[in-house]
Parts: sequence; C-alpha cells; structure tokens
Amino acid sequence: MANPDCLFCQIAAGQIPCEVIARSDRVLAFLDVAPVRPGHTLIIPRQHYAWFDDIPADVLAEMMALAQRLAPALRVQYSVPRIALFFTGVHLAHAHAHVVPMLEDTDITSPQYIVERPLTFQSAPRMPAAELQAVAAAIRRRLADG
Repeated sequence: MANPDCLFCQIAAGQIPCEVIARSDRVLAFLDVAPVRPGHTLIIPRQHYAWFDDIPADVLAEMMALAQRLAPALRVQYSVPRIALFFTGVHLAHAHAHVVPMLEDTDITSPQYIVERPLTFQSAPRMPAAELQAVAAAIRRRLADG
C-alpha cells in the first residue's frame, strides 16, 4: 500500500520524476538528487514500508540482489575501490538502501571516528538534471553489459 504523503511513494508511482536505474514490480532504483558521489543510487520497495525491518524478506532479497548487480557496475564506472551499501531512515520514513561509490573513508562515516568537534554539516548539493541524466544513462549501460 502506498502512502500518498510519502515522497518515495510518489516517486514509485511515477508522480515525481526521477532518473531510473532499474525497476521491477516491487523495487525501484534511482539516482539520489543530492549524491554523496556521482552514481549514488537509492533502492526502494515500491510499496510503503517505514523501516527496513518492515520489508518482507522476498522484497528485501530482491533489493539486495539489485544492489549486488549494481555494485560492480558502479565500481567500474567510477573506478572506485569499494561500494557502500546502507539503509537509513534519517530524512524519510520509507525504507531505502543507499548504494554509494566510495573514494574516501569520509564518504560515509560515523561520528565515532571524528576527532575534531563540534562539527557542522550542510545538505549535499543537488546535482544538475543534465548531469543526473548522463550518470543514469552510463550506469544503465553498465548494467545492460552485465
């Protein structure tokens, strides 16, 4: 069931445009508009589940399988040593996985590792639409190539 007030439910329903990387009846992968790194992809269940532990096991398995297909494509596309995969619920209560090409240890981190405090943060800048489209096309080609 979709939540009409949820941004990701609206994206999954096609009411809000996004740069689609892959889709099925149950799962949608699309580029984050404010990426940590180019290629930062979100994978969501198309139905509304607030938290990752609410997602039925078969849908979660489909999300993980897609992340495993996506990781080598991103690694090659961006020449990075590793790909991060994590679930968050910080900004939106619709379960979603982040698949992020990592160049530096600080691309994703915990405050446990930070020595200097206090820290201040800003929102990641929104990537221009033309750049998002080019990134999505390149990743889709990599996925199609296997």
